[in-house]
Amino acid sequence: MRITNLTLTNNVVLQLQQLSSQQAQLQNEVATGLRLTQPADDPAAMGRVLADEAKLKQVQQYSNNASQALQVSQSSYSSLSAIKAVADRAGQLATLGSSGTNGATALQAYASELDQLVEQGVEEANAKSGSNYLFGGTAVTTQPFTIARDSNGQVTGVTYAGSTSSASIQLSASTSITPGTDGSTNQQIADFLNHLVTLRNAMQTGDSTAVSNVTPAITSGEDNLINAMGEQGALQTRINAAQTEQTQQFQNLQGQISNETSADLASTTVHLSQTQTAYQAAVQSAASIMKMSLLDYLS
Repeated sequence: MRITNLTLTNNVVLQLQQLSSQQAQLQNEVATGLRLTQPADDPAAMGRVLADEAKLKQVQQYSNNASQALQVSQSSYSSLSAIKAVADRAGQLATLGSSGTNGATALQAYASELDQLVEQGVEEANAKSGSNYLFGGTAVTTQPFTIARDSNGQVTGVTYAGSTSSASIQLSASTSITPGTDGSTNQQIADFLNHLVTLRNAMQTGDSTAVSNVTPAITSGEDNLINAMGEQGALQTRINAAQTEQTQQFQNLQGQISNETSADLASTTVHLSQTQTAYQAAVQSAASIMKMSLLDYLS
């Protein structure tokens, strides 16, 4: 009889411990709104949560990449647009200079303006996004266009010294883009600037024939700039689409993690009430059993 009572007492104590632990866990779920706080709460669910969190970090990195790519593309577009504005004005001056109706004074005035346009074009060609040069390909830390000047400080020539390859940025596990301009486009910028120098020189010497000869190259350079701007516009559309997809993936993963970790407060509250009732009943039962056991010893 005494062995049976001892076993029964141990079972009741064990039940009390289990109910107390369950009650504490449910109270924590109600207080925090979380049903998972450590792996032991639900190992399988925790495994899924950890996998989703790893995917979430990956999507966040792709999102950061997309933002970086968009900044490079937008900055490139802005500088290309500024160089195109130079080409637009240079084309107008070339038309005026090649007409043969303007005197030497007018040509000198055009040459002075073209000299400023050359400087503006050079400045934009060596523009940066943050600390990186825009038009140097993968050689982002080195000035991509080297400038030769005469004793008067005038630009006499432009040489592309950047890389022929461009950096690629990953937007997803299967998609990458090159937000900067390629080596061919960068060389075309150098060619245009050199044609601009030639046009300025022709204006300075009053040679309308030389002005006419270089005008088609100025027009061709403008076309190349328009094409480069179009490519950047298309890139930005792709980046925006990737960002939209990344946002959706991020929200989906957050939802999955929330579903795994969040407690159902309504059912948790009901379960907590049931556990508390069971615990009170077990306490009363334990008191009765231990009282009976003590009487057995005294009898």
